[in-house]
Amino acid sequence: MAILPIVIYGEDSLHRRAQEVTEFDDDLRRLIEDMFETQDAAHGVGLAAPQVGVGLRLFTYEYENDDGVPPRGVVVNPRLTLSKISQAQPDPDDEGEGCLSAPGLSFPLKRADFARVEGFDGDGEPISFDATGWFARVMQHEYDHLEGLLYVDRLNDRWARRWKKAKKDLEWGAPGNSWLPGTDPDPFGH
Repeated sequence: MAILPIVIYGEDSLHRRAQEVTEFDDDLRRLIEDMFETQDAAHGVGLAAPQVGVGLRLFTYEYENDDGVPPRGVVVNPRLTLSKISQAQPDPDDEGEGCLSAPGLSFPLKRADFARVEGFDGDGEPISFDATGWFARVMQHEYDHLEGLLYVDRLNDRWARRWKKAKKDLEWGAPGNSWLPGTDPDPFGH
């Protein structure tokens, strides 16, 4: 297993739709193991393949939940069905999100409170489960990566202005930026 560099906003793999996984083989299982090791080193609750520069539709997660779903897993070729998303202003105290590909930042964002998740495990076996609350948020966040979106792309106008200023100050937005969990300083202070 290996810890992989996590690419930062502006890298091409983060801004295009990932391709379906067609081969459930040793290469895929190795990638999943590396993603778990990377996620663990980064203290993340999820990691999508595009975040490590791989344009495939899969993500790993680790999140204790009340939905009866194993707290650690992988979803390959996921499909999500969501409940309605409130149009109210996001609460900065209760709805702040962060992302390993926008390291060290957090902005509030409304998400659906429910997500039906369907897809496959790392061996190609079908999986299906319901996620609620913050677990549903994690599923939506990681799924967005597979669609070429980051949570900052979904911010309302108020928070999008703050994101654009931070992005400019950090000189993000072009390929070539990454960080290596366990080696580089932890941008979230874990």
